Amino acid sequence: MTVGQAPARTAPTGRSRNLRRPLVYLLLSLGLLIMSAPFLWMALSSFKTTSELSASPPVWIPTEWTLENFRQLLDKLDLPLYFMNSVIVAVLVTVSNLVFCSMLGYALAKLRFVGRNKIFGVVLGALMVPGNLMLLPLFVLMSKLKLIDSYAGLVLPFAAGAFGVFLMRQFMQSIPDELLEAARMDGAGEWYIFWRIVMPLVKPALATLSIFTFLGSWNNFVWPLIATNDPDKYTLPVALATFATDPNKAGGSNGMLMAGAFLVVLPVLVLFIALQRHFTQGIATAGMK
Repeated sequence: MTVGQAPARTAPTGRSRNLRRPLVYLLLSLGLLIMSAPFLWMALSSFKTTSELSASPPVWIPTEWTLENFRQLLDKLDLPLYFMNSVIVAVLVTVSNLVFCSMLGYALAKLRFVGRNKIFGVVLGALMVPGNLMLLPLFVLMSKLKLIDSYAGLVLPFAAGAFGVFLMRQFMQSIPDELLEAARMDGAGEWYIFWRIVMPLVKPALATLSIFTFLGSWNNFVWPLIATNDPDKYTLPVALATFATDPNKAGGSNGMLMAGAFLVVLPVLVLFIALQRHFTQGIATAGMK
């Protein structure tokens, strides 16, 4: 080794790698257990009896599995109505975001027009505005349009989001321009290029955006609480929160509340499992270019 030359780093030996890998798996498993413990407790508690819910020390796995909590919840709460309200709102918000955010993302990524960079700057600026700051203007606007207590009032304020535009724009930038130019030379219009060429190539980003949007809309509590006065238009989180604070209905029954919370989380969990592969790929490749 010459003077002033830094010593070369030695590659880790096979023995050190074999010792490090179990440690990494152990730490990851511990982190997964800590993160999933509240959900597991909620899911298991929804099948417990009243005595096991109040047992000390706590009982994790129920010794006697029961569906009584779900039966009581269905008897005291119009669960199908509120579940359908949440499904309608979440699906409409998700579909509208997929369409509109993809359109604007394509325009910002692949089309050349005056003011494109300024529009993208506005999108980035909108990402920095706290969502709660927009609640009052949105409520006033929906009131002026007479959309309070309607599905339109719950959907339109979230029909397109700055995060979705940013995600689709970043992902579409990875599509080669030569591919689109070849389609234009063959006589394809922009609509054909967008729907038949670009959209099939961005399925991972669409899956990622659909999960984030559906999750945010399904769990949205503040806006549906503000924008609905009619109980028949309540979404599931609002109905469950109202039910939990009503002593004449919930009556301090933790079992029913756990069952309701489990039903709120279940659709999102199923959606994530179904789109997990596309979601992971979309997160990994969205910012490559």
